[in-house]
Amino acid sequence: MKETITFIGNGNMALSIAQGLKDTFEIEVTGRSMAKLEAFEAALGCSVKKSLLNGFDIHTKSVVLCVKPYNVQEVGAQLVGEAKVLYSVLAGTTVETLRSNIKTAAVVRAMPNLAATVKKSMTTLTGDVTYRFEAEALFSAIGTSQWLGSEKEIDIATALAGSGPAYLALMAEALADGAVKQGLKRDDAMAIMRGLFGGFGELIQEVHPALLKDSVMSPGGTTAAGYAALEAGNVRASCIDAVEKAYEKAVKLS
Repeated sequence: MKETITFIGNGNMALSIAQGLKDTFEIEVTGRSMAKLEAFEAALGCSVKKSLLNGFDIHTKSVVLCVKPYNVQEVGAQLVGEAKVLYSVLAGTTVETLRSNIKTAAVVRAMPNLAATVKKSMTTLTGDVTYRFEAEALFSAIGTSQWLGSEKEIDIATALAGSGPAYLALMAEALADGAVKQGLKRDDAMAIMRGLFGGFGELIQEVHPALLKDSVMSPGGTTAAGYAALEAGNVRASCIDAVEKAYEKAVKLS
């Protein structure tokens, strides 16, 4: 008999995680609207146990919390019982805040990213270390995971991995625009950009970024000319600043 995993919230992130878990877990989901819960079930493509939020009993359950951070207090007030473990995917929401609003024996904070939808998420984790291996196994269903030693570190990681797809999307769009500006057809530019990012994703798993850059940049060549333009545009400094600003925002949310 499969173990049950319970989702509080039925949005896109809950659906993405549930897609990765549905073959190994029984899925239970709770939310405010039965119509939305039914839509969740239809999108998931398998039968799930559906319940409305108000008065929902979480006693001894393994719970994945997938609501908006500002709804934690409201949601917690509607729950009954004490969870066995609470996995929270809420950005900037501390273990202390979670414990003060939802009764649970253990808390693990998790920060998946958009790539969870294709089971390629880079998920960072922290919290009750006794659930480290369970958490890593759970979130491996949607990609890879990295356990971190503190809440400060997961807030920094949120700025990198959680927000990172948006930064890379901006870079991808800009590079394709650059090719179009020089005369390449839009469809061709997009196809080439996608191939570029697909191959780079594999290479970066094995090669340090600096070594990867050096292996492409020959003296006085095209890459060196383009790279110099990026440096002149402060792209490196802007990326560093982006992580800093996103981290500061995560701290404010907490």
